[in-house]
Amino acid sequence: MLEIGSIVDGKYKILNQIGQGGMSVVYLAMNERANKQWAVKEVRKDGIQDFAFVRQGLIVEMEMLKRLRHPYLPTIIDVIDLEDSFLIVMDYIEGIPFRKALEMYGALPQKDVIEWAKQLCEVLGYLHSRPFPIIYRDMKPDNIMLKPDGSIALIDFGVAREYKPYALQDTRALGTQGYAAPEQFGGQGQTDARTDLYGLGATLYHLVTGHNPAEPPYEVFPIRHWNPALSQGLEKIIWKCTQKNPEERYQSCAEMQYDLEHFQELDNRYSLKQKFRLISFLGMCIFTVIFSLIAVWAHQTKNSIIIQKYNDYIEAAKSSTTVDEQFAYYEKALRLRPEEKQAYLELIDKLYLSDDVLTAKEDQQLRSLLIRRTNTGKTYEEVLREQVSGYEELAYKLGIAYFYCYEEHGNKVLSAKWLTIAANATTLDARQIQRASKLGRIAEYYAGLGVENRSGDVNISYAMYWQDLCEVTKGNITALDNATTALMVYQEMVYQIYVNAIKFERAGVPRAALQKQLNDIKNHLEKEINTNSLQETDRIKQLAEELKVNIVQAQRVLESGEL
Repeated sequence: MLEIGSIVDGKYKILNQIGQGGMSVVYLAMNERANKQWAVKEVRKDGIQDFAFVRQGLIVEMEMLKRLRHPYLPTIIDVIDLEDSFLIVMDYIEGIPFRKALEMYGALPQKDVIEWAKQLCEVLGYLHSRPFPIIYRDMKPDNIMLKPDGSIALIDFGVAREYKPYALQDTRALGTQGYAAPEQFGGQGQTDARTDLYGLGATLYHLVTGHNPAEPPYEVFPIRHWNPALSQGLEKIIWKCTQKNPEERYQSCAEMQYDLEHFQELDNRYSLKQKFRLISFLGMCIFTVIFSLIAVWAHQTKNSIIIQKYNDYIEAAKSSTTVDEQFAYYEKALRLRPEEKQAYLELIDKLYLSDDVLTAKEDQQLRSLLIRRTNTGKTYEEVLREQVSGYEELAYKLGIAYFYCYEEHGNKVLSAKWLTIAANATTLDARQIQRASKLGRIAEYYAGLGVENRSGDVNISYAMYWQDLCEVTKGNITALDNATTALMVYQEMVYQIYVNAIKFERAGVPRAALQKQLNDIKNHLEKEINTNSLQETDRIKQLAEELKVNIVQAQRVLESGEL
């Protein structure tokens, strides 16, 4: 075991032990140079019979996590293969596992469990939607962290696997009895997304009832068997998740998330009301036939009222004094007309990017809106996609926002989807399609920048990255696009010179080339963006001032002798 106070790999100081499993110990460590805490997972070689197999499993887990970026997943920082142990350095997630919360409090409040269930649906949906879908296979309270802010984090990918469409069944039968679906124990085909939904249902059962399905008789009862006060709707959701036949479960996370959003509507009382409404509706159909002309007029009037109400909500959002009020009005507008682009675009421009930063919370809000379902069963995104020009305009705007503005310095991985859509657009300007294509190329390989493949070769070098950055900054961007986009493009280049100048030069980029880019950006700023003009907004003036400051800082890096 690692000694408390020891320094690992010359930079990680072990502070204390924070967890222990069957094969591993987890420590809290401090990188004193970066002044940041990390979690260090240690798997010792001694005491494990087939360590080569275990080590391979750890490498698979590490490789999967390296490719993932999601607010509810930890990020792998470093991997250290010592003589007597294997260490994985990852994000330190403050909080407690749900197993401990159950030990401390027993059954947890239904309202909270439903909110956590939605978050788990979202992160599982993210895993299942990867180019090679990832099946988690070990959903249980031990593997879910409850953070102080009430959100969750899914940990321990030790038995996760990539879904292989051509495979008849899994290579190995793995999972925790009580939480694992029947197909995880072999003989019933390959595990898939529905397998994770079984584990999620069993986990929700434990959280909301306090009864552990991993203990005898290893059975999930209807939750109201234990507590009649619980929702019939939630009972139906958990019951559907935990059916032995995968065909009888939810077929996707989106399907389950929709029912969680409307769990009260699944109650029997609601069903009786719906039947009564159906009878009333049949009666009204007779009158509809008789008064068909009146119905047409009423329909047109209704559409006019909806359009007017939609516009009223957008105007109300513009004049709101608080962020919560603004979001509430945009949300109401989208509920009325999810196929209309205006509310999406203004939500991003006037609320999320009013400070030029797209936060993780705002990203979560936006994605929750896009997967919300209409009365027809389609998601908001699916409805908007049918309006091609609006969808492509939103894709371009989101691609730019994620690339440049996510959490201040951008998230290239999150931008990739939207930039790909914009690059293949048929309704955008040629200059927007060209920019989306260039940025998309950077975004696609960003996660592999400087990473060696198994043969020891570097897949994507900083030299290649520099070439693409230079391509994006070519020409008069202010004239081709607009001043805001130009300033964000220049800001990205200046930032990369500031933080990666050494790596660029080591990759063969001359210091003179770095200096030339800084000089070119100064010229663009002086000649193409007139901050003294009354036509320029306060936002553009602020971006320009920030860029000037950052140019000075990048210049100091180039002029120092550290390169």
